[in-house]
Amino acid sequence: MTEGDAVIESLRATAYRLPTPGPQGDGTLEWNATTIVFVQATAEGATGSGWTYCAAAAVDVVSEVLAEVVTGRSALEVPGAWLAMQRRIRNLGRPGLVSCALSAVDIALWDLAAELAGLPLSRLLGKVHDSAPVYGSGGFTTYDDSRLRSQLEEWVGGQGIPRVKIKIGESWGTAVRRDLARVRLAREVIGPSTELYVDANGAYQAAQAIRVGQRLAESDVRWFEEPVSSDDLAGLRRVRQGVLPDVAAGEYGYDLPYFGRMVAAEAVDCLQIDVTRCGGYTEWARAAAVASTANLQVSAHCAPNLSVHAAVCTPNLRHIEWFVDHDRLERLFFAGTVSPDGGQARPDLSVSGHGLVLLPEEADRYRVR
Repeated sequence: MTEGDAVIESLRATAYRLPTPGPQGDGTLEWNATTIVFVQATAEGATGSGWTYCAAAAVDVVSEVLAEVVTGRSALEVPGAWLAMQRRIRNLGRPGLVSCALSAVDIALWDLAAELAGLPLSRLLGKVHDSAPVYGSGGFTTYDDSRLRSQLEEWVGGQGIPRVKIKIGESWGTAVRRDLARVRLAREVIGPSTELYVDANGAYQAAQAIRVGQRLAESDVRWFEEPVSSDDLAGLRRVRQGVLPDVAAGEYGYDLPYFGRMVAAEAVDCLQIDVTRCGGYTEWARAAAVASTANLQVSAHCAPNLSVHAAVCTPNLRHIEWFVDHDRLERLFFAGTVSPDGGQARPDLSVSGHGLVLLPEEADRYRVR
């Protein structure tokens, strides 16, 4: 730490749980509420914030584990704080909830550093794009045809988003006829010029996924996400070699070696990275660089408003997933959210940091920790 640097004075975490408008589900999971763990870091009167989507128990990881190695450090040396956190969690296990907590803190620290520097976060990180392409994401397996049609019409007709994704793999891959019927309906609704993506959330086995993927080509599906479990690298590669749509995975990457293994296995055409899981903005940049060594693009998974600044700083970016569940929560809880209209998201360069400010009067009604 250089003499005169601003020092991180406090690190605080809270958790909120927002019910969904109705049951939401994909091929392998259903839920009726979304939990967000929110982190604030302070230094010299400035505050940085970050968050992750995981269990409220991450509050304890931030408060009881990470805070002790972050407070007292220079607020301008975020990679050093990241390394200290990485070392501190050795005996807790990196993947899962612990990595989500670390990610939220890293995001808050970068926001704090940008606030202290008086710069938009993307300027501090090094912007290479003016905007980031987005795709509308939702289309839950719990939707009936009417609800699915309405959502697709809003994305394409109302917001002008030229890429959309729906869920398939219903009931762990046991409802393939319905999966394919929903894909045909989606293509009918969005017309021939909008890109259609699907996400099976690991519901299929490899041979089954190849058969489904061959049928998806009939509806000009361009993106087949997690056709098999993201842990089945050989299966992903096998599917990738057997279907026309691009195969994507990586959203459950909690550390850099995970992304390295996926790239080395030639398992995907596009690597997904979740900034709220992978280790924050610090590890996002490293994971994108790993993908770049294999000439792969990356896609930001969920947490759309937090992803925008990192996305426009990524040379090999393909797009951001504008996930309806997270976007709804972020618009309710935060001022400064970004519009995906026209299929492009642009960071606000008129404010310092990432520009997202918690609205306590809204969020506190849903606080659980």
